[in-house]
Amino acid sequence: MKKLPAVEEARAVMTEGMGWSVWKWLMEKKRVRVIADKAVDAFDEVETRVKAGWSDELKIAYNNLVAEDEKPSPKNGTAKAARKAGATLDAELVKAIQRVKEADDIAYDARMDAEDLFAEAEKRLSISMTKQGAAKALREAAIRKAEALVRTK
Repeated sequence: MKKLPAVEEARAVMTEGMGWSVWKWLMEKKRVRVIADKAVDAFDEVETRVKAGWSDELKIAYNNLVAEDEKPSPKNGTAKAARKAGATLDAELVKAIQRVKEADDIAYDARMDAEDLFAEAEKRLSISMTKQGAAKALREAAIRKAEALVRTK
């Protein structure tokens, strides 16, 4: 994955912010939020572009994993179609898709943890919680795994 300017800016600000006082965080929180949102948008854009490059079989198999997590309704036939498509894929590709899904889940959970930590840190005026939130905020590993599937297929 190429370095994304928005992500690099967010990383720099978050790294710098780890040395900030509570007062400095309070003064900079709106700017940090805007920068963090731009980084999230940049990640979302790259992730969408990478996954759009997957074959239909990979997309269906990945969507099957997502659908299993969301417990699709009986009316929804996509789960059956996805299982059928996943059954035609090489076992190694299925494992790779599972690793991408796991990385996506980990990235999402880390982002939500970071959001929660930032909110709690703001309430408590806790600089240590803010630092923990900054450390969890970025999710490059998930996109790298998704890109690897494009190269594999």
